[in-house]
Amino acid sequence: TVVNKPSGMLSVPGRSNRESVYNLLRKRRPEEEPLVVHRLDMATSGLLVVARNRYAHKQLQAQFKERTIQKRYVALLSTDLLNRVGLPKEGTISLPLCADVLDRPRQMVDKNKGKAAVTHYKIIGKIPLHDSYYSEAVKVELRPETGRTHQLRVHCAHSEGLSCPILGDTLYGKRADRLYLHAEYLAFTHPTTGKPLSFE
Repeated sequence: TVVNKPSGMLSVPGRSNRESVYNLLRKRRPEEEPLVVHRLDMATSGLLVVARNRYAHKQLQAQFKERTIQKRYVALLSTDLLNRVGLPKEGTISLPLCADVLDRPRQMVDKNKGKAAVTHYKIIGKIPLHDSYYSEAVKVELRPETGRTHQLRVHCAHSEGLSCPILGDTLYGKRADRLYLHAEYLAFTHPTTGKPLSFE
């Protein structure tokens, strides 16, 4: 099952009583146990794939591990991004990440202890924005090769990345009406038929 998760909803149940994708699917199909293959941060919206049986779960997990699943996100960043001298319109950010043990749930760049994290980016251009804090933004396409926690958020915010946090990212940047990060495209192989599938 592929779902379009709204911003503010958990992928799986947490400590709070907040609604989650898992709980909603469980209510809709009580005879099945939804098996979440990957997660999106609560503040991130967009496409999420959930397996309906253990075989499908195992097959889809293998595709994530082998990095054959294609994912594309869109993010809105401050117009300050366009003032960065020498930043190519397209490129690759490779900054290893690990948990910041002194400041959880933040992640940090650590070239010695961090796990490989690679993101391809493409700057699309300036767009108007109807937000309480911002009237315009820069739209950026992000294609993660790896799936580390907060990878896209850190790669945008870090001085060796885009040096411009995603709008609404209160962990690594500044407040906005929401976190402007959306998983817009997902492509994978159907776990039982072997047919290529894509969702946008």
